[in-house]
Amino acid sequence: MTDKFSKHVTGLDSPASALQAVTPDDATDLPLASRAIAVAQAGDVRVTTVDGSIATIYVAAGMPFPVRVARIWATGTTATGIVALS
Repeated sequence: MTDKFSKHVTGLDSPASALQAVTPDDATDLPLASRAIAVAQAGDVRVTTVDGSIATIYVAAGMPFPVRVARIWATGTTATGIVALS
């Protein structure tokens, strides 16, 4: 595979280069902080952001939601098919 963009500096406005399926967990942080999250089934997602803020956000299906999260909680999360984009 050839990656024509491998020498470009990536930033928060760059496309995600890693995807991780998320199983919400009240006690464990994600292995890699997200730059956005996406869901297959819309609903609430309770998160801890990279700065430590905890909130519940509504995420619509099919559209990445730009938020840098460290944890996605099981308690308070109703959305399913969650993927973290990094």
